[in-house]
Amino acid sequence: MINIFQLSQTFNVRKLTPDDVDQILKLSLGNEIFYQYHPPVATRDSILKDMEMLPPGKDLSDKFYIGIFKELQLIAVMDLISGYPDLETAYIGLFMMDIKFQGKGTGSQIIEECACGLKKMGYRKIRLAVDWDNPQSNSFWRKNHFIVTDEERYISMERIL
Repeated sequence: MINIFQLSQTFNVRKLTPDDVDQILKLSLGNEIFYQYHPPVATRDSILKDMEMLPPGKDLSDKFYIGIFKELQLIAVMDLISGYPDLETAYIGLFMMDIKFQGKGTGSQIIEECACGLKKMGYRKIRLAVDWDNPQSNSFWRKNHFIVTDEERYISMERIL
């Protein structure tokens, strides 16, 4: 089980709800590069669906659709699944930063704090998938110590904790 309050010592972390959709949409629409490689562009409805979308064998108690806040400002969204695809792995289904905070080390700081928190909770790996042709995402995750584990339409990556 993931304790979201242990995912950052720097930023405020909380579960996002349908009341947050407008903030999430604003953050999402600022990320034009992401949607060049991963269409379609986000809508209110697609965000609401993402908040409930689950991989096979998981239920909503395993899903943590969280916001990372600097004071009251939403600066990142993360979709984190506990114990997927196995019990020792946390799966990041989405990580998106506010465009104004990109390129400043903030995203890497969030991922490092998240990795440290997950390790303390007993997780041994973080897994995710990257659009294979998105150089920005690919570079970001490699810089944050993720290694390629599979390469098809999406590049599967993981980080050993």
